[in-house]
Amino acid sequence: MKIAIVYYSQSENCDFVANEIAKQIDADIVRIEPEKAYPDKGFKKFFWGGKSAVMGESPKLVPYTFDASGYDAIILGYPVWAGTFAPPIRSFVEQNRGVIAEKPVLAFATSSGGNAEKSFVKLAALLKKDKISPTLSLVDPLVKPSDDKLAAIEAFCLQIKELNA
Repeated sequence: MKIAIVYYSQSENCDFVANEIAKQIDADIVRIEPEKAYPDKGFKKFFWGGKSAVMGESPKLVPYTFDASGYDAIILGYPVWAGTFAPPIRSFVEQNRGVIAEKPVLAFATSSGGNAEKSFVKLAALLKKDKISPTLSLVDPLVKPSDDKLAAIEAFCLQIKELNA
């Protein structure tokens, strides 16, 4: 099974997880970035990121290369902002919805507070899918590493490999 991991990372937590998953399942990685970076410190980080997420904004992305036809499944990765996925993921989905609609979509999310479940439901709605499965939610996997978080990544990868069996 050929898999692409498409993700956005502001604080490098998602970057860490995407690379760990890619190593374990031999997936290709596409990192997306908004043309205008979000503030990454202090009050502005939470205000602008949260406002953009709540308002359902779709920022313009830096050009990227992605051809869904070459993949059997897509993994979307993102930080959770204000209970939902970061806006660059919305932009990617809106730009590629037609070509990824019929493929299995899996997801991982990182946050500082946990509980990414709502974001998976919102992502499924944006994709017009009943649900996203499997999913993985991690709290600060790079900032606060632990054996449990690495085990959760490994378990997620095992679920992916079982999809192919």
